[in-house]
Amino acid sequence: MTGILVDVTRCTGCSQCIDACVEENSLGEDVRQPQDSGDGLSARRWSSIVQSPEGRPVRKFCRHCLEPACVSVCPVGAMYKTEEGPVLYDSSKCMGCRYCMMACPFGIPRYEWDSPVPLVKKCTLCAVRVDAGHRPACVEACPEEALIFGDRDELLVLAHSRIQAEPHRYQPVVYGEKDAGGTSVLYISDVSLDFLAYHNAPGEAPLPDLSWNWLSLVPGVGLATAGLMTGLTWIIGRRMMAEEARARRSEEEA
Repeated sequence: MTGILVDVTRCTGCSQCIDACVEENSLGEDVRQPQDSGDGLSARRWSSIVQSPEGRPVRKFCRHCLEPACVSVCPVGAMYKTEEGPVLYDSSKCMGCRYCMMACPFGIPRYEWDSPVPLVKKCTLCAVRVDAGHRPACVEACPEEALIFGDRDELLVLAHSRIQAEPHRYQPVVYGEKDAGGTSVLYISDVSLDFLAYHNAPGEAPLPDLSWNWLSLVPGVGLATAGLMTGLTWIIGRRMMAEEARARRSEEEA
C-alpha cells in the first residue's frame, strides 16, 4: 500500500504542491462559496496550506484512511478504498447525501455548491498518474522534498528513523500511523498537528466501527417509523369512516 510522508519541518509554505495539483487535475480558478470552511479547501482546491497555532505552514489534504469513515457511511458505494491506498469517488453512484463530508474526521471532502449537478471532490492521491508509473504531482513539485511518496510501511520506517536521529527536532509521534485506524498520508512535525482533526483528536479506533453502530440502527428506525405511520393512517381512516357514517345517519333521520 502506497502513501505520502509529509515532513512539516521542511515545508516553507511555497504552495508549489497546490499549483501542481491544480494543473494535474485541471481544477481551474477557485471560486469561494459561503459554505466553504475557510481552510483553503474547496471543490476546486483539493489541498491547501494552513497555519498551525504556532504559525508553522502545514499542508492539508485527504489522509486516505486505511479504514475510511467516508466509505463506511456512503449508502451507495460512491466512496471506496483501493488496495493500492487511495480513497476514490465514483460520481456515477453518488446521490448527493453528503454523509461522507459529515463522517470525515479531518473535514476533507468538499461539495460543488455552485453546480447544477453537484459532485463531491477531494484529493485522489493521483491514482491515475501513479498507475502510469509516476509519483503524485505534488510530490514531484515540492522543491524542499517535504513530500515523500512510497510504500506505507517503508515510509513509517523512514519517519521513525528521522525522529530517532533528531529527537530535538520532531514531535515523538508519526501522525497517521494509528490515527482513526491509520492513514496512507503520514506526517512528522516539530509542532503538534492535532489541530488538523476535528476536536483535535480522532483517536486510534477505526471510525467505521462507530459509524456502523449508528447506521445499523437505520433499518430499525425506518421500520418503526413506517409502522407508526401505518398505524396512524389506519386510526385516522377509521375515524373518518365513523364520522362519515354518523353524517349519513343524521341525514337519513332528518
